[in-house]
Amino acid sequence: MNHRQRFNAIMNYRPVDRCPSTDFGFWDETPVFWHEQGLPHEIGMDNLRDYLGMDFSMTGIDETTGIINKLDPLFEELVIEDRGEHEVVQQPDGVQVLRRKFMSSIPHPMRHLLTDRESWRKHYKPRLDPATTGRYPPDWDARIPNWRDPLRPNIVFLRGGGLYGYLRDWMGMENLSLVLYDDPAWFEEMVDTLADLFVGMLEHVLSTGGIFDGCHMWEDMCYNAGPLISPAHFRKYLMPRYRRITDVLHKHGVNIVSLDCDGKIEKLAPLWLDVGINVMFPFEIGTWKTDPYDYRKRFGKDMRIIGGFDKNILRSSKAAIAAEVQRLAPLVEQGGFIPHCDHLVPPDVPYKNYLYYLQQAREVWGCGIDQTPAPALADYRDE
Repeated sequence: MNHRQRFNAIMNYRPVDRCPSTDFGFWDETPVFWHEQGLPHEIGMDNLRDYLGMDFSMTGIDETTGIINKLDPLFEELVIEDRGEHEVVQQPDGVQVLRRKFMSSIPHPMRHLLTDRESWRKHYKPRLDPATTGRYPPDWDARIPNWRDPLRPNIVFLRGGGLYGYLRDWMGMENLSLVLYDDPAWFEEMVDTLADLFVGMLEHVLSTGGIFDGCHMWEDMCYNAGPLISPAHFRKYLMPRYRRITDVLHKHGVNIVSLDCDGKIEKLAPLWLDVGINVMFPFEIGTWKTDPYDYRKRFGKDMRIIGGFDKNILRSSKAAIAAEVQRLAPLVEQGGFIPHCDHLVPPDVPYKNYLYYLQQAREVWGCGIDQTPAPALADYRDE
């Protein structure tokens, strides 16, 4: 089986030769730390996955069409102030942040350009027109034959956007939370504008007659205690707009819809499932100890899972890594589950631990079948 056949078979509970070898991704600094632990210095973020022998990458799976469904045009990215180890930067989304020059996981927002209706209509709404030509790749015509090819080997996902997550980034969580109560009509205008953007773009791409393997959305709207928006507001404002998106997808035969949301998602997961979003990714375990087995028991095979291997285990012992790989094996065999690290692999994970994890995962989940070892694994010895 090729990567696409394998992915689609797992997501649709059909027989498969093995589980793919993949991961969510790595912190930018992870290969820098691993260079001091045995990773060759010529290996960086651009070629790390190939060196490790990954079948494909789950990070950026929605970038395969070359579509841009955020702001167009982007704001100019500027370094406003140099503060030694930190710098103040204006991001392409218009937000000014304080970020570390090294080991900067989540920059600290300092100033949001989107603060009220006036700034929305002046700076943001005009940048959310689905018809702007900058949204579509310059080699659009050359891509269409591949999209239409039912026998192509590569996975192609559509990009579905995010109704809450984009707004939270642009105006900040606190400001957005207040808008829900102080000016709900404006909140509806913003989510309608975003839904118009996503639906318009999806219809344009789907009109090519392409055969797409799924659609991916992004909504970081939960934290370690639950959702950042109440389920009641979610039902009222977001579910009807999600249905607009999934209705277009289903009309064109796209039935795999994945969503990336960090944090404790248990109160929102069944609501996403109700509107046709049926893959949770990267399924973060977190300090709240979410368990893929629990979700399979609660939601059955209607909900697929990608991720679900606790990244914290990668910092511990080889025995703990092997035990978790074995624990998840029966769920892998059921289908609808592609396990990998539940978020980006951080730099405090020892390089040899990660190689051991790959070795165990490929032996147990990959069934030892058709697994050409990466150079790293070929040279690795379980000490």
